[in-house]
Amino acid sequence: MKKEMICAGFGGQGVLTIGKFIAQAAMQEGKEVSWLPSYGPEMRGGTANVSVVVSDTTIASPIVSQADILVALNQPSLDKFGPNVRPGGLIIINTDMCPHGIKREDVVKINAPMSEIAKELGSLRVLNMLAIGVIIGTTGMVSYETIEEDLESFLQAKNPDLLEQNIAAVKRGIMIGNSK
Repeated sequence: MKKEMICAGFGGQGVLTIGKFIAQAAMQEGKEVSWLPSYGPEMRGGTANVSVVVSDTTIASPIVSQADILVALNQPSLDKFGPNVRPGGLIIINTDMCPHGIKREDVVKINAPMSEIAKELGSLRVLNMLAIGVIIGTTGMVSYETIEEDLESFLQAKNPDLLEQNIAAVKRGIMIGNSK
């Protein structure tokens, strides 16, 4: 098993955190991982993306030129990275920020109003956890239990009040991923 993923969006949407949690969970599950962030100098509001590779064997390069999975949280990211997803790959699209979508019929597309769902759950800040849930529900790349443990240990120290909201977002994302 080897999965190459790119998560992309505006700075402040948590795209680097998506990659970090997936890579961390995969590593805890005994898989080989690489995590390669990229962001503009303006950070919040600028473009950001992260490449993550998860494999059962040694990873030769952290560079992802043709992704198996793309998480596009805004239209510029979908426009930039969408054409480079392998045929048969998966594109997870935040339809609230990607009004034009992508014209590809050779990939699986999961379209979800992720910004709206995150607001329903109480905060736009859980958008990234929603995306992690969609990844888990669709690919099984890492287990929910590992993500939950990571969230608990991370948020216990940083902000325990957000734990319940983040867990709810991951679970909702899994439901979206499972329904496709």
